[in-house]
Amino acid sequence: MKRFKFVDLFAGIGGFHLAMHSLGGECVFASEIDTFARKTYSHNFNKISPDLFKNELFNSDIRSISPENIPDFDILCAGFPCQPFSQAGYKRGFDDTHKSERGNLFFNIVDIISAKKPKAFFLENVRGIVNHDNGKTFSIIRDILENELAYSFYYKIIQASDYGLPQLRPRVYMIGFRDDNKIHSFEFPEKTPLKFNMSHVWGGDCSREIGFTLRVGGRGSNINDRRNWDSYLVDGQVKKIMPEQGKIMQGFPDDFEFPVPLSQAMKQIGNSVAVDAIRECAKSLIKYMHNLEIKDQEMKITKNKGEWSELYTFFKIINDRKLILANKNLEISENSNFFNVTKVTTLNIDESCYLDDNDNITIINKKTGQKLEVLKQDILDESRLNHIVSLIKKGNQTFEVPEIYEIQNKLEISINNGGNSNQKADIVLDIDNNQLNKKDEGFGIKSYLGSKPTLLNASSNTNFIYEVHGLNISHIDEINSIDSRNKLKDRIDRIYELNGKLVFVKAEKDSMTYNLNMVDSIIPELISKMLVEFYISRTSSFSNNLSALHVKNELEYLKNEDLCSIQVKLKRLLVAVLLGLFSGQKWDGKYTANGAIIIKENGDQVGLHIIEINELESYLFENIKFDTPSTTRHRFGSLIVENDGKIYFKLNLQLRF
Repeated sequence: MKRFKFVDLFAGIGGFHLAMHSLGGECVFASEIDTFARKTYSHNFNKISPDLFKNELFNSDIRSISPENIPDFDILCAGFPCQPFSQAGYKRGFDDTHKSERGNLFFNIVDIISAKKPKAFFLENVRGIVNHDNGKTFSIIRDILENELAYSFYYKIIQASDYGLPQLRPRVYMIGFRDDNKIHSFEFPEKTPLKFNMSHVWGGDCSREIGFTLRVGGRGSNINDRRNWDSYLVDGQVKKIMPEQGKIMQGFPDDFEFPVPLSQAMKQIGNSVAVDAIRECAKSLIKYMHNLEIKDQEMKITKNKGEWSELYTFFKIINDRKLILANKNLEISENSNFFNVTKVTTLNIDESCYLDDNDNITIINKKTGQKLEVLKQDILDESRLNHIVSLIKKGNQTFEVPEIYEIQNKLEISINNGGNSNQKADIVLDIDNNQLNKKDEGFGIKSYLGSKPTLLNASSNTNFIYEVHGLNISHIDEINSIDSRNKLKDRIDRIYELNGKLVFVKAEKDSMTYNLNMVDSIIPELISKMLVEFYISRTSSFSNNLSALHVKNELEYLKNEDLCSIQVKLKRLLVAVLLGLFSGQKWDGKYTANGAIIIKENGDQVGLHIIEINELESYLFENIKFDTPSTTRHRFGSLIVENDGKIYFKLNLQLRF
């Protein structure tokens, strides 16, 4: 089969790795937290995938990696923790934080898919997840993958015996594709006969043809006990499953070795996936994925308001041939500065549009040099742009704007939004006025045609971790069960009532800590205090929040800083986020854009640029506010007991205009 790249998350001992590698896959990143499982994984795959271990791409905690730092890949594979959804456990689901965060680690998968946009995913979990919490858990998983991430979603409960292995092991397999357009035509493969039975596994006459589901723990029940899963009657004698039999039942090859104690080997086998079942389903996945690739990859018919707004800006700039700079209140006057625009392009297209004073548009392909000349009045005018604005404002979720496709076709260009998520410049202009002349000047685009735009999107990269001092572990369930309308405030208040204290530790991702320190060393702890102030008092305005901390003497620890100097540093932070800083990557201190284009509610566009840095800083400082994203989706707001026995709490930083 055609080679592809995959990542192996919650990798265990590598069942997914074996299956995908046998089909021509290259593993470019893996993650597993269990020390003994990591030892078995490394022992068996260091020859198959040497680059994984040479380049430190075998991660030990999925929470520690910024998704942006994972190499590009085609398929995401993950058998994410099943204990929170298993009939054998407490079934806390996403709320299981008693043994680290195993209940909500699915959302790390979501973050990675969102950042890397692989062609497909393949997830595995216990069948109990389908009906967990009356189906709400599975509904959340499906809704996020389909509606938030725009992937198709197919699932089926499959037994290992469906694809040749003599073991029950019912598991739900979830598969989805990025460019499927929700056609829903993928089909899981037909079942195959058993390759062998339990007598073959034992090398003797076994009373069962298909074995019990291998498990973790509970070994030693009497063979007649309904809880028995590891005892078999072989040649008239009772025998118990050992690693030798377990790996055969799971489809591992004869030369697969367990360089760990027996108890750990049995645990690893019980936690693993059935390799043959994964392989057969992966064959269908890969074939379907490749069929999608060879279809004509036309621009998607539907987009959201933000994506349509970027296209609107592209064409409005061509129509206006200028960008007027606004003050901090987004107001313009007769004396407002402005830029003439002579070229429009983006980093995601092959064409550049050159504009002249006679309303001619010359489109030149940057790769081939092919040229097309058109008159602006044949394509664009104010009424047409106003109609596009009205369609965008009326749209819901993802929707069509055929007028934009008509304009693109006449200009013979194809704009692919989001071609590079690691850029701040949504549009690139050649600009000039009496102060400067710039080529390829990048601008971000912020649109008010839909809900207010974000400056910093919520993700695990923007979580801030606090250690909770003075709180007893016995209070965890009580506090985490608070589900009021203002549950975050009420949970923090309850922590304080019990004499607990939130002590800032760090940002969850090292890249975020690094970037905040790049702006100034006071920023990480300052933001942590501003977050607590926001969640307990709902003072969302960035400037008002800082003033509230000042009034409460919460800034006294900054002995060498007065309020004015703190404001200056926070303004620098906001400008850095707008023009250069990403939360998930270490920042080099450079801006990848030098300004922003703001689309107002009526469709008018104004600019902010570092040429007028004071207006830009003031606009951000006075208009940015804290926002509350989903606590479940972004894994914050609950008390967590980590493996060190300490209690932690997380708050998330999301900034919105």
